[in-house]
Amino acid sequence: MSSPAVPSVLFVCVHNAGRSQMAAAFLTRLGGDGVQVRSAGSAPAYAVNPAVVEAMRETGIDISAETPKVLTADAVQSSDVVITMGCGDACPYFPGKRYLDWTLDDPAGQGVEAVRPIRDEIERRVRGLLTELGIEATP
Repeated sequence: MSSPAVPSVLFVCVHNAGRSQMAAAFLTRLGGDGVQVRSAGSAPAYAVNPAVVEAMRETGIDISAETPKVLTADAVQSSDVVITMGCGDACPYFPGKRYLDWTLDDPAGQGVEAVRPIRDEIERRVRGLLTELGIEATP
């Protein structure tokens, strides 16, 4: 007997250095094996924003080893849910995919104090997404 398919979620922002990295890290931590997680950027930065790394470290999640990845049509096609965060028209659209647009402040150029409320809002939305997907968040 085969197990039901694990849903896959792709988080997309412009630089894949802040919002999408935080969202992917929270979903990976909270969703465990119940969800497949990817993140990418339409114009990826060289490195993850250091203030974002620090803000996530405060929650016990280390994303210092993550690197921004370029958004590909394959990543979108192989995802069940695509969550965009300010990438505008740069995000490819495929019929039949579930798209959500999360309007969030951009942490680029901000200090950790400004990143914290963005981080906390992303965690709140990720928890809501898990509920929608029927996946129990890990404690």
